Amino acid sequence: MLLNIFIILSAIATGLLLLSPRLSKSTVWRATVTPLASIIGSGFLVLAPILVSDYGYIAPLVMAGLCLGAFLFGAAIRFNILQRNVDHPLPDPWTDRLELAASWALVFAFTISVGYYLNLFGAFGVSLTPFDNSANAKLLTSAVYILILIVGWTRGFKALEKMEYSAVTLKLAIIVSLLVGLSWYFYQKASAETLFDHPPLLSGWPALTLAFGLIITVQGFETSRYLGRDYDPATRIKSMRLAQIVSTVIYMIYIGLFAYSFEREQFALTETAIIDMMGIITPVLPLLLVAAALAAQFSAAIADTSGSGGLVEELTRGHVKARTGYAILVGMGLLMTWSADVFQIIAYASRAFALYYTLQSVIAARRAFLTGGNRLKGVGFVLLAMLGVLIVLFGNDVESSNG
Repeated sequence: MLLNIFIILSAIATGLLLLSPRLSKSTVWRATVTPLASIIGSGFLVLAPILVSDYGYIAPLVMAGLCLGAFLFGAAIRFNILQRNVDHPLPDPWTDRLELAASWALVFAFTISVGYYLNLFGAFGVSLTPFDNSANAKLLTSAVYILILIVGWTRGFKALEKMEYSAVTLKLAIIVSLLVGLSWYFYQKASAETLFDHPPLLSGWPALTLAFGLIITVQGFETSRYLGRDYDPATRIKSMRLAQIVSTVIYMIYIGLFAYSFEREQFALTETAIIDMMGIITPVLPLLLVAAALAAQFSAAIADTSGSGGLVEELTRGHVKARTGYAILVGMGLLMTWSADVFQIIAYASRAFALYYTLQSVIAARRAFLTGGNRLKGVGFVLLAMLGVLIVLFGNDVESSNG
């Protein structure tokens, strides 16, 4: 009972801190909220069971690798933000063409990521009910897709987008409370000398390709690139870096605690396995997690649907309206929902975003070579683009890696 009270109080205290005028009115923090919400959204819900199940005691090392890879791709995008906003940018038709290709790649990635978010929404939405099965989860996902299409087609998403800061505050508050509960559980296990030291089930190429397929779980930092209407370049660069640092700290603490606290046999590798794990600690955590999951997945799906529709309209110069883009996205999402499971969608989304990151790295490399004093950075961006190509070609899902 005392632990439950402490967990709830930690969530409330975090929420009040994030809603305080000093933070909520801070320009840098508000600019940080959007990428941070994406980075530690869906990935936080599914990542720990996957890493611990397949990588065992080296799960924190794999998590560090994912965060490092994301930070390097973020560096390429930050370089592009800077170079696009210098006083006299160098005219380069090839860079313009690559930017256009990257924007279309992002539309494609958004389409898959919304499928990822809403399929998790469906799975968590039925998880604590008597209707907890795959078919009902897919039905709930489909219903939300239809709701999003109706709202986007008839009214647009502006009203729903205003929920973002509140949804992010709720999610971060619950994540802090989860870390508090997990820290207590880890301390209890360590005091009793009953921590677990699982050997990895995967090694070599299968282990690497699964990590490639998990890049989506640390994705989201690129949203800073598209906040130019609201924030200046320096703020966007600073906010992206801050979002990646904060999310890395959270992820490393989370995976570091989780990796040694539970037996593999204690959970089935499903998209909602984290609920069962947190239920071992205390009954209040699963309820908080489901609330966070529903708020996070819905707000993220709205943001990416809106962004995708807007990009389609912009890229086609108004020939395809945003609401038509919403309809296409929903159609593709329903097809994915009924033909693939969440783990397959995670791998598809990772490849799609890796394609976008590859193109951004190529753009950064070209700009680095065209400007003076950046040749070494250019070489680094070329290597980063090569990594992106490997992820696009070989990123794998959990079931295939274990098959």
